[in-house]
Amino acid sequence: MSAIEFILAGMLAAATPFLLAALGELVAERAGVLNLGVEGLMALGAVIAFIVVYHGGGHLLAFIAAGLGSALLSMIFAGIILGFNANQVATGLALGILGQGLSALFGKSYESLTVTTLPKIAVPGLSQIPVIGGMFNQDLVVWISLVVTIGIWVLFAYGKIGLVLRAVGENPKAAHAIGYPIIAIRFAAVAFGGMMAGFAGAYAATIYTPLWADGMIAGRGWIAIALVVFGTWLTARIFLGACLFGAVSLMGLAAQATGLAVPSQLLACLPYLVTIIVLGIISADRRLLKLNGVASLGEPFER
Repeated sequence: MSAIEFILAGMLAAATPFLLAALGELVAERAGVLNLGVEGLMALGAVIAFIVVYHGGGHLLAFIAAGLGSALLSMIFAGIILGFNANQVATGLALGILGQGLSALFGKSYESLTVTTLPKIAVPGLSQIPVIGGMFNQDLVVWISLVVTIGIWVLFAYGKIGLVLRAVGENPKAAHAIGYPIIAIRFAAVAFGGMMAGFAGAYAATIYTPLWADGMIAGRGWIAIALVVFGTWLTARIFLGACLFGAVSLMGLAAQATGLAVPSQLLACLPYLVTIIVLGIISADRRLLKLNGVASLGEPFER
């Protein structure tokens, strides 16, 4: 397998944790809530899912438990910022630290242990295409994440729920004036974002890298938050961005396999370097950010 075939075959799986977490953050931000605790939510979901699978609970139960656990933690965050109008940035950072601390606590006795992953499902015919065929041989969660991506795109493009979420994020006072419960809608959006972050962590710990190690999320939550800005709050662009970061995260392994004389530390930091560069480029185009941005993002709602 060439380096290009290796990257294309693993790109979607590597992108899935970024994609799931970013889609959840997209829904929360569209409703006007900035949640910077995605890293901690992913870490908590990862350790919960790993423990469930390790003790024979199966991947389905693991994902359900991880989603519920991270959603519960995000609801605590929502209660603080929506009930007491606390600063969303500071509260989100505290949430992230709490989630990572809980994951380290719960996972202490599972350090370096492994679990079984899910088998891959190949698309007949397409998986045999030279060079790109590996892209059509993925596990079930990857295929589900693609369906979820399309569903969220349809929701925001054509669905009433998507329209309401956008209205709540753009002008909450106007949405409240016509009868929409702003606090309840934002609460639900934050809970959905937490659940998706839990799913992302569960995938990372039980399927993509089926072992537990403290700090294994390794900044994926921060990259997921950056992806929402990178994609200018548009689902299709977020998907493309997740694929880009997934491919970049595999370039280090591909380079090492080909014997390229590049320091491993430099290869390991490639995703983060790309994140900084891309955000710098996107931030320079203020017209694009203003066109697709959320007007009330991070601002408390007062009746």
